[in-house]
Amino acid sequence: MLKKLLFIVFVILFQGSWAQVYDFQNVNLLGRFDDTTFQANNWVGSKYSGCWGWYNPVDQKEYAIIGGSNGTYIVEITNPTNPELRDYVPGIQVNCVWREYKTYQNYLYIVSDDQEPNGMQIADLSYLPDSVHVIHSGNSIISRSHTIWVDGNKLYFGGVRGPAIGSGPGNNFASMAVFSLTNPGSPSLLRKLNQDFPAIGYVHDMFVRNDTCYASCGNDGLYVFKFNTNNTFTQLGSLTTYPFSGYNHSTSLTDNGQVMIMMDEVPNALPAKVLNVSDVSNILVTTTFNSSAGATPHNPFVIGNNYVVCANYQDGIQIYNISNPANPVRTGYFDTHFQTPINGTSQGYLGCWGAYPWLPSGRIIASDMQNGLYILNASAALGIPQNQTFNSGIWASFNLLNNSFDVYASVHNPESVIISITDAAGRRVYSAKHELTGGNNNLISIPAQSLTSGVYLIRAEGSVINTVLKAVKR
Repeated sequence: MLKKLLFIVFVILFQGSWAQVYDFQNVNLLGRFDDTTFQANNWVGSKYSGCWGWYNPVDQKEYAIIGGSNGTYIVEITNPTNPELRDYVPGIQVNCVWREYKTYQNYLYIVSDDQEPNGMQIADLSYLPDSVHVIHSGNSIISRSHTIWVDGNKLYFGGVRGPAIGSGPGNNFASMAVFSLTNPGSPSLLRKLNQDFPAIGYVHDMFVRNDTCYASCGNDGLYVFKFNTNNTFTQLGSLTTYPFSGYNHSTSLTDNGQVMIMMDEVPNALPAKVLNVSDVSNILVTTTFNSSAGATPHNPFVIGNNYVVCANYQDGIQIYNISNPANPVRTGYFDTHFQTPINGTSQGYLGCWGAYPWLPSGRIIASDMQNGLYILNASAALGIPQNQTFNSGIWASFNLLNNSFDVYASVHNPESVIISITDAAGRRVYSAKHELTGGNNNLISIPAQSLTSGVYLIRAEGSVINTVLKAVKR
């Protein structure tokens, strides 16, 4: 039984401050943002919805993106104890329940599934911290979508409508659609899932890696599709009957592709599922877990192979060690919804909607539907020494301006690393030893003029760092 701790924290809000009592274990509050200038006015009584994170490798600043019922907040959290609102993008539609986000390079994609007139917005984040530039806002591409996902240079939409999808009764909706991001400011349709699998009526959310799509299809369960090089879908597997089944809301996959966490949102308080997906043609439920009897798992976010961060209605952020998939162990939590006790039974759109645990600093951001943005330190829950930067802060990208692969590194102590690059055929095209200084200011720029366009794997190996990153030369 984990010991509950009560800790009084003073939080600085967008306007004003107050003291609240939070229930937590091994997760500490660093900062918080809440726009107190407006109150919830949509039909479910929520102010906020989805969130996402973005790291700018140029100036090494971190940002949290959180959806409000009337628009989108971009908050710099480089100093987590002093979050700063950098820009606000008014929504096409107001009083919204749903806003979701994904990023590709320096582009932010914003969708909403609320009533029309609605649409998609695309913002260029490269002007931060000054501001963001909205380069698309309207319904000329899509008018509404429930969720989105970026895999490589492809943008997936779940439950999507709009001109690019089609026109006329029955033709203007796709259960899921894939768009090309060759031109990031103007995504273009590649394929609708309906064209290959018309029996799939709706895809609520999807997790996509290397063109393999794990589609959460609501009451129809989980389907696994491959998006082929000829822009068609084939089915690889499915899971339609399983313990404590309900409305399959969302999933997240371990880095090794062996274990998946799946969450069913409806009916209330169903447990999360641990899936063995090593053979997608024979998906197995390993076990189930839940934080308390009254909480509803909403969105999972897997870190590496060993941990999952769960955003739960009523119970906030819950962190589990899943290194033994048959026995998930809760290692920490932070209840963002202080209005409801951790073992409360209140239901509805209350509490934590989503999270983002993949910033180089290791900080976790979370969105609470009533209380706004939380910036959390979960090092203890994730088994990370307090003086070590999470994941060693490794980031790689292709620098189009300099025609180079740029590798950024943040390490606590000086370290020697070997950086090697292999192409899609497995040929090593670069290998060299580099010295990293302690801190956040390591930049390794590797010339790429002689390399052809395509996907490259960048491996960094040292005493602390041992990771493989993917970058695309364009």
